[in-house]
Amino acid sequence: MGHKKLIRFNAIGTFPNVLQEPKDVKGRWNEVFENNNPVTLELACGKGEYSVGLGREHAGRNYIGVDIKGNRIYAGAKIALNEPLPNVRFLRTQIGHITEHFAPGEVSEIWIIFPDPFLRDSRAKNRLTHARFLHLYQQILKPGSIINLKTDSRELYDFTKEVIAEQNCTIKEDIVDIYGQGKATGPLAIQTFYEKMHLAEGRTIYYIAFQLPDTEIVLPERYKKNARPVERD
Repeated sequence: MGHKKLIRFNAIGTFPNVLQEPKDVKGRWNEVFENNNPVTLELACGKGEYSVGLGREHAGRNYIGVDIKGNRIYAGAKIALNEPLPNVRFLRTQIGHITEHFAPGEVSEIWIIFPDPFLRDSRAKNRLTHARFLHLYQQILKPGSIINLKTDSRELYDFTKEVIAEQNCTIKEDIVDIYGQGKATGPLAIQTFYEKMHLAEGRTIYYIAFQLPDTEIVLPERYKKNARPVERD
């Protein structure tokens, strides 16, 4: 680990708004935030630009940026501390461990912003809109909650639409080229560091928002062995 990364990694250990693999927050996020406001997750949040941006705009909601890389979390966590933004927290954990930290129905919305598209077919299982992840999200989301994906990857966008169709999800909004269509307003106007780079390179930005079905997500056979049935709150 580089010297700068090590400094940041050590620093977040002192930040009161960063929780690192906590063992006692499942079902208790209302105590962490000291209110009962709806909870929104930004998965694979990186520097947490969306958590910070949404937290600024919506004081009546709570936002949690989730990522395993502490040196990235540092940037957003520091901004949230300095402003301050008491409705913004960060959780350092693997996305695959998400059900260990949230109870059924504890989350009201999910944002997935420019995640790694894992373009090789052999790594498709790592895409955050793969059925195995949707199965996890279904265990923590309130029924009817929205999952938002914003990406510059046509491959990930097309893959997500295929999964949505296969799993009988409901598309709530589907925009190809949000800037070309003049749709970069509200939450979609928040730009991350990588988004600014993508726009400078002339890339198209895709957005799709969808709801999971009332029935349980259908997992491929190889993922069923350790899967838990979905609990409803």
